[in-house]
Amino acid sequence: MDRAWIGRRGDGMVVDKDSKISVPPDDLKYTLKRVWLTKEEENGYYNGFANEGIWPLYHTAHTKPIFRKENWEDYKKVNGKFAEVILSEIKGIYKPIIFIQDYHFALLPRMIKNARPDATIAIFWHIPWPSSESFRICPWRKELLDGMLGADLIAFHTQLHCNNFIDTVGKELEALINLEQFAIQKGNHLSFVKPFPISVPTDGAGKDGFNDTDKQELLKKLGIKTEYIGVGIDRLDYTKGIPVRLRAIEYFLKTNPAFCEHFTFVQVAPSSRGMIPQYQLFAQQVQGEIDRINTKFSKGDWKPIIFLKKHHSHEEINKFYKIANICLVTSLHDGMNLVSKEFIWARNDEKGVLILSQFAGTSRELKDTLIVNPYNTEEVAENIHKALSMMQSEQTKRMKRLREVVNNYNVYRWSAELLKTMVNLEP
Repeated sequence: MDRAWIGRRGDGMVVDKDSKISVPPDDLKYTLKRVWLTKEEENGYYNGFANEGIWPLYHTAHTKPIFRKENWEDYKKVNGKFAEVILSEIKGIYKPIIFIQDYHFALLPRMIKNARPDATIAIFWHIPWPSSESFRICPWRKELLDGMLGADLIAFHTQLHCNNFIDTVGKELEALINLEQFAIQKGNHLSFVKPFPISVPTDGAGKDGFNDTDKQELLKKLGIKTEYIGVGIDRLDYTKGIPVRLRAIEYFLKTNPAFCEHFTFVQVAPSSRGMIPQYQLFAQQVQGEIDRINTKFSKGDWKPIIFLKKHHSHEEINKFYKIANICLVTSLHDGMNLVSKEFIWARNDEKGVLILSQFAGTSRELKDTLIVNPYNTEEVAENIHKALSMMQSEQTKRMKRLREVVNNYNVYRWSAELLKTMVNLEP
């Protein structure tokens, strides 16, 4: 079996002596190989360098990135661990193809390429790439760039992030930039930089038999009696713009009092990275804002915002999408944001309106949404009113076009085009 997925964590009781498991167990499609990290490595590499340093820096978030020397050492060490496992797995395989995922493994392409120059390597960067000026904050920026340039293909969601990466390399490293091919030559190695906007599966989500009875049962369970419903689906992360969204809802109710007792917003936001202090403080901030707004506007058994903190399955999330008149995506900076595409694909009834941040990668594809600046409270509030007042015929016209966009470039096409490009870049 020449197909393997290598990842950290997992259940040590279900793997064999080589930390492997067949997937699925009774009909082998690929092998899952676990890389075990110590608590110290997990904290320094994942909680520390990746999520206290890289994550806020690359999202241009209003949270100061924290870079510690010891976290950097753990980041290098863990990347090295993965390199050792990958090199062991591809031993004896002629011209292996290796696909590396995300910002946790920026050093991995170079480590592998140095040992196996015959390997075709791609890294997909799921988060944004910041401006070259912002990137200069990172003390180990040159090392991160050099690590990534070990890949034959460096992929982002959008052309903007490709542009930012090319500009950053040009200012930080001695490398030859080819803007016609969007390629970078460092030494004797050529890396291509291309956009591949990720998407969602387009099978099943809209065909789950959800009917009016199911809707009424869900509304009863949530205690919702209003005719207008909004929904926000996010991890509890400061990049998602939840506080600015809440303030826009507050302003909407203040300036449109007729919607009081007639509009309910459901915010689904399970805890995320709770071991990191910035996330703990952010969770308290969100809860405080919701409590304040609910206290200000609640009447009788109605409150404007329902806050659901527990994790929900994809099937449960689809039901929230289906009952909503509007969905708010107010990211302050997002590589893509799949909630926007999930909402669209869930709406096989061709109803509902998506209000989308101009700073989400999907805003470059989903032109029939109501695109807003999330920092502009009045603008978001005005678009909430516009969405709730939109004629059904206009909703249907917009949703049809949006569903065509999602269907024409779904996750299967994304993966096929990315893999096809990798194969054609054989070193």
